[in-house]
Amino acid sequence: MRKAYVLLAAVAGLVGLPGTALAQEAPPPEATIATPAAPYTGEQQAAPRGLDGKPDFTGFWRGIRQPGKPGGNLGKDQPNFQLPLNETGLRAQVYSQNHTVDPESICILGGIPRHNGSGLAFEILHTPKRLATLYNYNTHRWVTIDPDLRHPANPDPRYFGHGIAHWEGDVLVIETRGLRDSSKDHIWLDENGNPISDEAVVIERWSRPDYHHLQLQMTVTDPKYYARPFTFDRTWQRADKGQGANEYACNETNNARDHIGPGAGIIGPDGNRGFGYNEPLPDVPPGPEAYEDLLLP
Repeated sequence: MRKAYVLLAAVAGLVGLPGTALAQEAPPPEATIATPAAPYTGEQQAAPRGLDGKPDFTGFWRGIRQPGKPGGNLGKDQPNFQLPLNETGLRAQVYSQNHTVDPESICILGGIPRHNGSGLAFEILHTPKRLATLYNYNTHRWVTIDPDLRHPANPDPRYFGHGIAHWEGDVLVIETRGLRDSSKDHIWLDENGNPISDEAVVIERWSRPDYHHLQLQMTVTDPKYYARPFTFDRTWQRADKGQGANEYACNETNNARDHIGPGAGIIGPDGNRGFGYNEPLPDVPPGPEAYEDLLLP
């Protein structure tokens, strides 16, 4: 009988830049980049615009928890919270659950589209020609905004693939190809260990309807592992002043990798792995024995 393990990682608090006015407005110590943002209820403000007249996505963005929806699962809007895996995809998912550890748990880049489903906040630096996304684990993604760019014929596989972007009105459309493949690389589609292949095409449609919100409509097409394309929509909220990305050191690759069990852990009927959102986290992180009643044969 397989044991499920949960990796509970502490995340750094949010701080302002030393010596600036922002530092005086830093959040209390208990706030972390994994804490969902409280819904904004203040006055609506227009989104800022860049030198090109387009919405400026620059800012530090925190997730908004959706009641009844699992976190980190790109199947959150699918029936039974399950993605439309084909036969090959089902075999790949079983393999990841039983034979591979979570790549991020040993400090391997999560990549796209996984980071779009992450519970951690992220920061965007945006210019008319470049969009940089700064994630936890000291991970960065760079996208060039140019309607005349084309993807290379045989791109080298990357965790974030090869992303090129163009504007459709006030919506920034990013098309990503050239991703790594779960069958031969350490990469998962999402937190639940779903697979992704080097045949995948990810289309992201980013918009900023107002100052405080950032929205994503994403479509993933991957004929190797999925029976049909599927979509994922999400909204983030701009963090308070004084909050931003901080230094983060990922050391599990040499400190704890031999003690991490395979797979994402038990996936419950609510689409969450581990304890999920419906149960409070215990004061003391549990060992594998806490999941004995949840183990699959």
